[in-house]
Amino acid sequence: MRQFIGTLSLVVLLQNLPAIHLLQVAEAASSQQSEAIQQVVNAKWMTNSTDGNFYPERLINRAELAAIMVKVFRLDKRQAVSKENLAIPDVPSSHWAFNDIQIALKTDIMKGYRGNLFFPNQKVTKAEALAIFAQAYGVFQFPEETVKEILASHPDATSIPSWARQAIATVISEGFINTDAQGNIFPLRPMTRGDMADVLSKYLQRQQKQPDTPEVPKVPDSPQSP
Repeated sequence: MRQFIGTLSLVVLLQNLPAIHLLQVAEAASSQQSEAIQQVVNAKWMTNSTDGNFYPERLINRAELAAIMVKVFRLDKRQAVSKENLAIPDVPSSHWAFNDIQIALKTDIMKGYRGNLFFPNQKVTKAEALAIFAQAYGVFQFPEETVKEILASHPDATSIPSWARQAIATVISEGFINTDAQGNIFPLRPMTRGDMADVLSKYLQRQQKQPDTPEVPKVPDSPQSP
């Protein structure tokens, strides 16, 4: 009887192994994202809501993305900022992100739409957000063959819009992107605050890694002349 119960318990365990593995993967991913969020909040690149929560599942809109890019890449220090302000009908001077949107447009990190509209509340896809991040970082001018090689290991790379391929190849080559276990990027999904925190934390870690300064060997004291 005991042997039967032991065998039954083993069967149940084996049946649940995939679920247990998925749970472990999910917990690890959650822990990793929590660490990423803490890093970008400490860097003051993103902030918590007034209630103290970060809400990683919330979607990012164009105004929020502009504000983040200005902070991360210090776009306000670029020469183009000295240009006259642009007339943007849907972003009045009273808008909370007016200055950041002006800077993002003047520096060509983001583009407006027909009629000089910006659509500040429009949600962005991962492809759009990653392309704008790469634009601020500096898009590598890879030849098309190199872009294909970089994207080849990502099953859903064919769904990347043509205008974003080189930018996303840049982000991938620099290690600033998270994928699922199969390597999918999900470029057409909306960009969440958690997704953005993941990208920014990787960039932050790159910035913090400084090459070790080699120690200069001490020169022995020269013997005094007699």
